[in-house]
Amino acid sequence: MKIFRFQHLLVMSAMCLWVPMVAAQDAPAAGEPAATAPATRPLPEEKNWRFGVALGFGERTNPLIQSEDIPVLVDLDIAWFGERWFFDNFDLGYELLDREHFTTNIVARVNSDRAFFGKTNAKYINFSYLGGGALGPAVNPGTGELVEQPVKFKPPKRDYAVEAGFEMLMDGEWGMAALRAFHDVSGTHGGYELSADYGFRWIRGRFSIAPSVGVSYKDAALSDYYWGVHEDEATFLLPAYDVEGGFGWEAGLRTSYYLTRNVRLAVSANYERLPHSVSMSPLVEDKEVLGYFAGFAWQF
Repeated sequence: MKIFRFQHLLVMSAMCLWVPMVAAQDAPAAGEPAATAPATRPLPEEKNWRFGVALGFGERTNPLIQSEDIPVLVDLDIAWFGERWFFDNFDLGYELLDREHFTTNIVARVNSDRAFFGKTNAKYINFSYLGGGALGPAVNPGTGELVEQPVKFKPPKRDYAVEAGFEMLMDGEWGMAALRAFHDVSGTHGGYELSADYGFRWIRGRFSIAPSVGVSYKDAALSDYYWGVHEDEATFLLPAYDVEGGFGWEAGLRTSYYLTRNVRLAVSANYERLPHSVSMSPLVEDKEVLGYFAGFAWQF
C-alpha cells in the first residue's frame, strides 16, 4: 500500500501547498450530488505518476532582514513512484519497507532554509551611527542634530545543502503522521534535523479540510550556518552571532472544494514559529513565517 507523503507547508520558494488528492471514488463527478454518488464504483487503476498544477495567489513572508516576501502564483505538484524508487517534488527516495499502515523510506532532499536567502535585495537601510569613526555621524546642517545615515547593506550568501535520511510515514482512521531524520551529506553545514508531523483530513461530499501540526529540531551546525553571523561576516552593522540548536513548530490548514473530479478550489494557510536562538539572530527580522494561498487546482 502506498502512503501519501505530506511535506511541511510553505517551506520552499514554490510553497508546498498541494493537498494529496483523495481517491477518485471519494470525489463525485461533475454535476453529481454527493449524497447519490455510487458507493460501489470500482477503484481506478493505481498510477505510478502524479502531476498537478494550482493557479491563484499566495505569499510567504521572509524572516530574513533586507529581504522580500515570496509570492506564489503557480504551484506545481510532480511525482513519480516506481517499484521501489520515487521522486516527489524534488525529494528522491527509495522504499525500504511497505506495510498496510506504514512505510519506511530513504530520502535525499535539498535543505529548505536556503530558499529565504534567494529573495534578498541591496536596498539602503537607515542606521543611527552615534559613535563617530570612519563614516562620522550624519548631522542635520539646519539643526545640528544627529540623523539616521543610510548605509548600503546586503545579507550574506548561503549555499544549498543536500541532506539524506530516513522517514517513516503512517496512516489510519486516526490520521497521518511522519517521522523524519536528515543529515547533511554535501558538506555544506554538516548538521542534522529531526521532525515529526501529524495531520487529519475530514471529507464531507465535495468539501475537505485538513489541519496539521509539526515540530522540528535543528542542531547548532545547521542553524548557525544559515542564520548565524560568522566572524568573517561581522561588521559594526552586523555583529557576530552563534546560533544554538533548538526546536521550532508549525501549524497549517488546507481546504478543498471539488468542482469536478479533477478540478478543485484550494485554500491553504500556514504558521511557522522559528527556534528561539534563530529568532534572536541579527539576520532575522521576524520570529515567525506566515503563508497563504488560494486558487484553482487541476490534477491530471
